[in-house]
Amino acid sequence: METESARRPLKTRQAAWANRLAQLLVKWHASPNVISVTSIFFAVCAGAALYFSPEFSGGERTLLLVLAVAGIQGRLLCNMLDGMVAIEGGRKTKSGEIYNDLPDRVADAVIFIGAGYAACKHSFGVELGFIAAALAIFTAYVRMLGGASGLKQSFIGPMAKQHRMFALTLACTLAIFETRFTSAGTILWTALIVINLGCLVTIWRRTARIARELEAR
Repeated sequence: METESARRPLKTRQAAWANRLAQLLVKWHASPNVISVTSIFFAVCAGAALYFSPEFSGGERTLLLVLAVAGIQGRLLCNMLDGMVAIEGGRKTKSGEIYNDLPDRVADAVIFIGAGYAACKHSFGVELGFIAAALAIFTAYVRMLGGASGLKQSFIGPMAKQHRMFALTLACTLAIFETRFTSAGTILWTALIVINLGCLVTIWRRTARIARELEAR
């Protein structure tokens, strides 16, 4: 599923509740590959909630935004637990790397495209969502390019996966209250701009690091 050189550093992985949950999944003989694929389900829930949110107001819109937050966090939980079950739980499979990474790219695309439609009433809102999806996938491509070049994969930000999801989670949470002082979708529109700019910086930093490390060999 994951190797030590290609494992994202997460403090949450050391939490007692996370270890107990991972141990429970191991006890139930859960497959880390299935956990990885399950993250797509949560991502689709989040993306769909965001997609439909502009069509509603009041309590219905709030419920959709809460569902989006839950879906994003569910996706991240799966992303953490699959590696813990695979490595700490000893259930790593030979094809695990495929399941570890490919569902993440689908999840990124679905969530950010949904966020773009959530901001569709603002200039280039939908386009910003598609751009965020593409840039999120490209940051992962550059990371894996380093690994393919024989280097330790770099997870530096400022918009690595956990940073992107934190920014979007925060935006969804704040968006629940935004109609009190601005138009619906403004916060998500702003968040997409910040995420896109952060992704560009992340791509540049990761590429520069790969080049330096290769030249230093």
